[in-house]
Amino acid sequence: MIDDLASPGVVEKGIPASRWRCRGAFKDSGQTAQARPFRSSVLLLAAVMLAARLAICRQPFLPSPRVLLLLRGVPVDHASFHSSAQQLGGAKVAVVLSGCGVYDGTEIHEASAILVHLSRGGASVQMFAPNISQMHVIDHCKGQPATDETRNVLSESARIARGKITELNKLTAKDHDAVIFPGGFGAAKNLSTFAVDGKDCKVNGEVERVLKDFHKAGKPIGLCCISPVLAAKVIPGTEVTVGHEEEEGGKWPYAGTAGAIKAMGGKHHVKEVTDAHVDANNKVVTTPAYMCETEMHHIFDGIGTMVKHVLKLTGK
Repeated sequence: MIDDLASPGVVEKGIPASRWRCRGAFKDSGQTAQARPFRSSVLLLAAVMLAARLAICRQPFLPSPRVLLLLRGVPVDHASFHSSAQQLGGAKVAVVLSGCGVYDGTEIHEASAILVHLSRGGASVQMFAPNISQMHVIDHCKGQPATDETRNVLSESARIARGKITELNKLTAKDHDAVIFPGGFGAAKNLSTFAVDGKDCKVNGEVERVLKDFHKAGKPIGLCCISPVLAAKVIPGTEVTVGHEEEEGGKWPYAGTAGAIKAMGGKHHVKEVTDAHVDANNKVVTTPAYMCETEMHHIFDGIGTMVKHVLKLTGK
């Protein structure tokens, strides 16, 4: 290989004159004498490149200690996986999940949109979920309950979090600047009983504690889709939106939720899917998301508006 690089064929014919800018010197006089220093340089360069390549090849691949633990089946603290995000220096935001899948857990597109917008806003994120059983399991192909099957909300939420999940009972307002709840039926089935009991629903004890703690600390709370019912139930008189109050030919299929919010003592504001409502007094920010039947990019934009307001309210 080294001899090939230094051969006259490569120097004179294989390499364009414009690249080496020395071909004319060979034509003028003393081709052999003038080519010798050039060939020596090429030879030296090739030797250095070859040595570097061999050194790289000889260096063994050393996986990180965390990877070795995972390969051996040793449990690790998933929460610490967020160390790279912690370097951003922005707001510290907790995201509370309710499972994995729109019909019995977290709406995955909403959760992803929240995470993208938080990342773009320079926030560091830690994800949480309650360590409880789901209300039931829905076959998302058939849209029907799966018989004789149970799933855990924390384990299912870990799918969205890529393993970076922490039990909700460890979430405290003092360690975070804001909290955000994506939607999905999990908010109405696992984080509360709203799907069954409507205005008379009960909210999971840990979810209620988190909402009250952040509210008391004056830290912003973001919610989208159906999850604003949690704030309406726990924080008296809070202002939220789930979109429109009429179905309008199926565009807003869950419009009846607005009536339940009012019945719980909340105040509902009509908003478009790309908008967000900001309750400045309670620092609660909400957006309709998939309460509306529309294109995904509108959902994404509305969630972006909500996240932007939440981050602004943190003051960071």
